[in-house]
Amino acid sequence: MRDFSHDHRWLSINTATVRKQRGQDWPLPQILDACAQRGIRAISPWRDQVAAAGLDTIARQVQALGLELSGYCRGGMFTYTDAASKQAMRDDNRRALDEACTLNAACLVLVVGALPGALSGSPAHRDLAGARAQVTEGIAALLDDARERGLPLAIEPLHPMYAADRACINTLEQALDVCDALDPNNTGALGVAVDAYHVWWDPKLHQQIARAGRARLLALHVCDWLVPTTDLLNDRGMMGDGVIDLKALRASVEAQGYAGYSEVEIFSAANWWQRDGGEVLDTCIERHRRCV
Repeated sequence: MRDFSHDHRWLSINTATVRKQRGQDWPLPQILDACAQRGIRAISPWRDQVAAAGLDTIARQVQALGLELSGYCRGGMFTYTDAASKQAMRDDNRRALDEACTLNAACLVLVVGALPGALSGSPAHRDLAGARAQVTEGIAALLDDARERGLPLAIEPLHPMYAADRACINTLEQALDVCDALDPNNTGALGVAVDAYHVWWDPKLHQQIARAGRARLLALHVCDWLVPTTDLLNDRGMMGDGVIDLKALRASVEAQGYAGYSEVEIFSAANWWQRDGGEVLDTCIERHRRCV
């Protein structure tokens, strides 16, 4: 296992971690400058942040600062109710792929979606199995586009609490089943993003990491699970403040040959989003060295 204690060479910042500080949006160009000033070499930005600043502007800044993208957030939301919503979903995912290619991202992260309409409070139906079938269909279609562009897709399983509205793929096992069905030759075009917040509880976690192997392990996201957790979406913990054995998780993925970035992704409305962005980045550096 790599020694992170002396530097933060392999730290990446998911820009959601510092997107809204003290009630104010922190513009992405300023986030990138703050990361570069601290020797943070990689980021994973969100599409809305990129759109607000301008794709070409961010692409030039990333190149000028010598930053890498450990991933791009996000594609997915594959479920639909009719032909029009299906086509809109596919068009949007192709745009996400093109943006990720422009930014030279390592992968496009997929949050796959669940019951159509549930995220806005009005689910169109209760057919979770049907939603999962649509997800597999959507990934299959996007995979053809991704192969043309040479950009890998990373399925991110989300905690079961999100099965109705955000993602009906909830375990690493489910995600790998889709990978094996759609990419049986394990070409590197389709894999998984392992997010500690979503998978730490799974009794099959380390078994499934071993099943994934190096070719399917495309991204590692880290934060912590607080006890108690006061908001299941926006109360993620800084590494070391909760109950996840992050070193064991990293050891498991690195045992398979993973040698990429550890991407800090923290949604924290009541704590870390209420602090100065520079303080948050400095804390990420310190905790990455000590706790990851």
